[in-house]
Amino acid sequence: MGNTHRERFINLPLFSICRPSNFRMAKEECITQCSQAVDTLTLRNRKTTCVSSDIQKTSQTLSVPLPEDTQCTAGHLSEDDDTHSDGSSAQWTDSDNPSEESQSSVLLLLVAGLSFSTRLYRIMDPPHVCWDETHFGKMGSYYINRTFFFDVHPPLGKMLIGLAGYMTGYDGTFPFSKPGDKYDHHNYWGMRGFCAMMGSFLPIFAYLIVLELSRSHTAALIAATVLIFDTGCITISQYILLDPILMFFIMAAVLSMIKFNQQEFRPFTSPWWLWLVLTGVSLAGALGVKFVGLFVILLVGLNTVSDLWRLLGDLHLSLVDVGKHLLARVTGLILLPLFLYVTIFAVHFVVLNKSGPGDGFFSSAFQSRLIGNNLHNASMPEYLAYGSTITVKNLRIAGGYLHSHWHLYPEGVGSKQQQVTAYLHKDYNNLWLVHRQGSNNSQSGPPDLVRHGDIIRLEHKETTRNLHSHLHEAPMTKKHFQVTGYGINGTGDANDLWQVEVCGGHRGDPVKVLRSKVRFLHRATGCVLYSSGKTLPKWGWEQVEVTCSPYLKETPSSQWNIEDHINPKLPNISLSVLKPHFLESLVESHIVMIRGNSGLKPKDNEMNSKPWHWPINYQGLRFSGVNGTEFRVYLLGNPVVWWMNLASLGLYASMVVLTSVALQRGITMDQKRREHSVVLMRGGGLLLLGWLLHYAPFFTMGRILYYHHYFPAMLFSSMLTGITLDILLKSTDLLLRPPYSDWLQRVGQVVLLFSVLYSFYLFHPLSYGMSGPLAHEPGSAMAGLKWMESWEF
Repeated sequence: MGNTHRERFINLPLFSICRPSNFRMAKEECITQCSQAVDTLTLRNRKTTCVSSDIQKTSQTLSVPLPEDTQCTAGHLSEDDDTHSDGSSAQWTDSDNPSEESQSSVLLLLVAGLSFSTRLYRIMDPPHVCWDETHFGKMGSYYINRTFFFDVHPPLGKMLIGLAGYMTGYDGTFPFSKPGDKYDHHNYWGMRGFCAMMGSFLPIFAYLIVLELSRSHTAALIAATVLIFDTGCITISQYILLDPILMFFIMAAVLSMIKFNQQEFRPFTSPWWLWLVLTGVSLAGALGVKFVGLFVILLVGLNTVSDLWRLLGDLHLSLVDVGKHLLARVTGLILLPLFLYVTIFAVHFVVLNKSGPGDGFFSSAFQSRLIGNNLHNASMPEYLAYGSTITVKNLRIAGGYLHSHWHLYPEGVGSKQQQVTAYLHKDYNNLWLVHRQGSNNSQSGPPDLVRHGDIIRLEHKETTRNLHSHLHEAPMTKKHFQVTGYGINGTGDANDLWQVEVCGGHRGDPVKVLRSKVRFLHRATGCVLYSSGKTLPKWGWEQVEVTCSPYLKETPSSQWNIEDHINPKLPNISLSVLKPHFLESLVESHIVMIRGNSGLKPKDNEMNSKPWHWPINYQGLRFSGVNGTEFRVYLLGNPVVWWMNLASLGLYASMVVLTSVALQRGITMDQKRREHSVVLMRGGGLLLLGWLLHYAPFFTMGRILYYHHYFPAMLFSSMLTGITLDILLKSTDLLLRPPYSDWLQRVGQVVLLFSVLYSFYLFHPLSYGMSGPLAHEPGSAMAGLKWMESWEF
């Protein structure tokens, strides 16, 4: 190489081609050695390139190799090169800069102070139940009272809310009946304060993540600022909700993953293991709060696959060493999170051991473990027999118990006969008598057992009507037939007859109480008794529709089991033998949760937010209050912040395209531009992937969606905004020469900060509450700020 090439290399700060005597050698010594090495390598005809220390750090942080033209490696390494067999290699950094560390600490303290103060401010207002506090506050009470309940989310978030309430003196007696209920003397600040504390860590984590990815305090400060002063992030952190807890674990997982990537050249050391374990713990926490945690698991998984692929291509590592790395990651990122996740459910089952409102969602065997349930430590006949009094439970999620009452179907809804529904709670009107075809079981002696293939009649005990079906269409599911109660005192017609079918059984097999899955085939029409899961109108007391389905495929909706069984002529057995093992309970809980999530469909006239609404801040959520006399809180992101995030996504894509074209065309870049290109494409690329993974899946979901589902993705978008705007402002020297470029950069930063702060000042009543005139009325605190007609404040 000539002098020109040597000057090009010497102008870069550090060189990985240098081999220092110690890992903290002076920069001048490194430059001298690298200059000498260039001549030596030129003689040996080896291709050598260099990269600045900042780029190296960024590449290590992301756990991806640098491009060939930016790596500092020799074509061959001699046997005494400082590369260890476990994948570590001789690395060094600039000597510690106390002033820079001090600046970082001061900024971090500033971010923490602002974050905690904005989240904890007026945490007690309003002193009544707001939005989903009616659900998650109530579930926290259930944990304190050890009462079993059902929810579509895993239990960790509710357990932590209940623990926070218990530790701060809440006794679990407030009913959380509906939004607007006054807390009065009940101690609720602990649960709200815990959620606010978790939400306060989000800007702190964002600052640290962006700092590690970009090595820029400015980029980190921008990311933290937009989150600190976002009204949406403040609002969603101040109430008893799962979202701040979920986002805490998501951000903790991302930060731990990046810190772990930084330990690339120190494998199997204490810091390496520490960040690996913290990543696994955070993943278990995220999944333990909501299934949305699967998205950050996917992000960490993709990063891990990339990391392992890089290690596999490192020829200085033996396959045994690669196997050690693989085993460590399997242990820390799969087995450990799985163990912790299962442990969460083990604690959940131990704590919630009393019968409660969630019993009916689970199988009869599951209910037998709950204290206070009629199946707990109960005994009853093992096999179904004629003359028995029974309850019949549908096996679908929220399928309910077969139920009837004195009310008739209204005019115009099939035949005006007695209603038959499915009811989710235990009730006397769930009881039915089992009769033979054309008989009332008056014979003496031991009763005959009901077997697979028998034709029976079910008589409602309270009203003495027979379970009946005919060719009239069902009230809600129009392609099914109506099911009614018909006849009186055992009299009826051929439409009252049903054939018993034991799923997986053979003719003559007896029906086992609790354990047999049974279907009831209507003899006259050939349809099967079915719980549609649809809620009837008010004339049906908003109970679940029961139909007779002409579609005979076996599904949980057409399968039933015998739960309560009373027959004094038969010997009883203890139901304790039916209690499920832990793994059976775990599997059943997940089946119920998954079915419950898929069953969350929009109801008539219910607002259903669409994913494309979210990034544009199209519509928020009303947390509290409607009219001018009420205390109103409205969940809506700071418009300036959210629209800046949206613009930054487009700006980021444009900058990446321009940078890629420049690199592809071989356009000469100085050290600063190279560092920016690596940060932009590697650091920004990771955050863009995180945003996509937490946003795009919602377009495929059929369940009801809400505005708050976007907030995990919004965190990644805000961090990407920090990196994008920082690089954009630092590129002002492409337009102007110093010092004018520096002035323009400072002006841009001031304008950005002023825009965020002033917009927060304008919209902060949305978070901290407002009363009096509405936005469209004179004298309102939000007058002139309803920039979109879809905003409902």
